[in-house]
Amino acid sequence: MTTPEAARRRGAWRAALACMVTLAVAMGLGRFAFTPMLPIMLHEGKLDLQGGGLLASLNYLGYFLGAVSCAAIRVKAPTMVRGGLIATAALLLGMGLLSGFTAWGMLRAAAGVMSAWVFVFASGWGLRRLAETHSPALGGVIYTGPGIGIAVTGLLGGAVGRWGSSAGWIGFGIVALVLIAVIWRVFDDGAAPAGTVAPAAAAVPGAAASGSARHDAIWLVVLYGLAGFGYIITATFLPVIARQALPGSPWPDFFWPLFGAAIIPGALIGARAPGHWDNRLLLAAAYALQALGVVLSVVWPTITGFAIGSLLLGMPFTAITLFAVREARRLRGNAAAGLIGYATASYGVGQILGPLFAAPLAQRTGSFGIALLVAAVALALGSALFAVVWARSRRPAAA
Repeated sequence: MTTPEAARRRGAWRAALACMVTLAVAMGLGRFAFTPMLPIMLHEGKLDLQGGGLLASLNYLGYFLGAVSCAAIRVKAPTMVRGGLIATAALLLGMGLLSGFTAWGMLRAAAGVMSAWVFVFASGWGLRRLAETHSPALGGVIYTGPGIGIAVTGLLGGAVGRWGSSAGWIGFGIVALVLIAVIWRVFDDGAAPAGTVAPAAAAVPGAAASGSARHDAIWLVVLYGLAGFGYIITATFLPVIARQALPGSPWPDFFWPLFGAAIIPGALIGARAPGHWDNRLLLAAAYALQALGVVLSVVWPTITGFAIGSLLLGMPFTAITLFAVREARRLRGNAAAGLIGYATASYGVGQILGPLFAAPLAQRTGSFGIALLVAAVALALGSALFAVVWARSRRPAAA
């Protein structure tokens, strides 16, 4: 006979794993499959580097628009998740079935919107279910999804790409449909799973509307945008960058899945960071790791350098989001949604600007070196400024 405790635990894991797969489809496939497909499309002559950068930015523009529109949507979370997943699979298939830059641009922009909607609504649904089952620690499992999806697209991209980019996109669409079918029934509109208990009202108080809190909120929004700009150039062009540095080597196709694999432990570790650790210092450390990862691809363009750089860039990827959300809740308590929205918008702007800046520069100079160094400087600046904001907040207490 199943005990209530066993039912509760099973319900928690079911929700966490379903959301993990959901984010793998929406983010890893729908959003980031373009990264391993780009060098194949470049090789086939379907795109040039500048066109590839524009398609990437259109996807990130879609993500930005999707993120900022979430607050106005009044549709139930399971409906949004299911609809977004089906649309993601259809858009992946469309990339293989349709041709022409205009069609691809529309598809990539729409895929960005869907990935944002699914990310927001699946996260909210999943975290609520984990709260109902008193299993908040499983939140880290949910956010391994993007890393798993990126690793899968990276590994499959090189294989299916041998039959051409069209076959690759169609293959990704079929994989998405299979994964969607597996988790479809988990997202229902019914009551909480068996063995759950509705959580009490959140106990996080609203932060005092002090000048210091407003100051920290402004810094969070601005500096979170630097994270979006700093990582996205490598995240968009990593296989292309590696192939330029290692011509003829089979290794460039493995650095992107390595980046994805590194996200998994980073998400699990980040979710377990003690609540009393200062989020600004955690963000400073995460930015510094990513800055070092970006620099390594420039100063040490070898197999080892790219491998270590991919790990350092990937591990903090999801953790940065978790720490930023924690900081927003520290500053605004239960009224943090608006601040999270502003920060997400800033991050989205950084992502849009990254490829638009890097691709034309790389096409002109024949190298991504300058663009990557600028990205690393942006991350290093963000790290230093988070440390400064933290240090200033400590001065009154020390006086």
